[in-house]
Amino acid sequence: MKNNPLLQLIKQFHGKLSSNIYTPLIGKTDPKHLAFLRSLERELEIEKSLYIPLHELNVVVFDFETTGFFPEQGDQILSIGAVKIENGQMNDSKIFYSLVHNNGGLSPDIKKLTGLEEADLKGAPVLSEVLIRFYQFVQSDTLVAHHASHEKKFLHHAHWKAFKKPYKHRIVDTSLVFNIVVPDQTIVSLDDYCAISGIEIRNRHHALGDAIMTAELWQLYIHQLHKEGCYTLQDVYERLAR
Repeated sequence: MKNNPLLQLIKQFHGKLSSNIYTPLIGKTDPKHLAFLRSLERELEIEKSLYIPLHELNVVVFDFETTGFFPEQGDQILSIGAVKIENGQMNDSKIFYSLVHNNGGLSPDIKKLTGLEEADLKGAPVLSEVLIRFYQFVQSDTLVAHHASHEKKFLHHAHWKAFKKPYKHRIVDTSLVFNIVVPDQTIVSLDDYCAISGIEIRNRHHALGDAIMTAELWQLYIHQLHKEGCYTLQDVYERLAR
């Protein structure tokens, strides 16, 4: 992962990200952060995202790299990457990326897939700290992920483990949206979604790289959804329910 242009992008914005959204956590969860979570939950209870035009909806597109598929069996989040889309356009000056502390060994397959090594993770912040930073980045924006069931499962598990509270944030799955835009195709991998949509595949299996490609898919989809008569998330969910 040395000399990776994506890592240069991360370094470019690291100082800005740190000054704006990073707050160090030491030991147990800071009461201020618990208050922040309560405030965020109250804001999320006022459901607005369903009715905002998609091209005006601010979203955070995110991705996890993990050790496997089953958090309930001990698989862990290794890194979180995210980028903001504001008024339908990706804002690459607003990015989030963090490794997550891990003392365990990584399988050869995971090392090869992600490019991560044990040494990369030993000095990283603990998961509860990374989650708070991630939530501070997201605020009340709608979350978007590719095949979001994976991210949902890990996020719900990690949030409960860290804060003993259910996670209530809305997460939209780009693969469901694809079923409206291109209803006659069945594909699974992000590579295939990008290929069929004309999006260059790069920095694959890096949490921020995958988040950026998914964000490019979302930008494309909201234009195509408009042509299909879907102008809001409410329209999308109603179409999927048919």
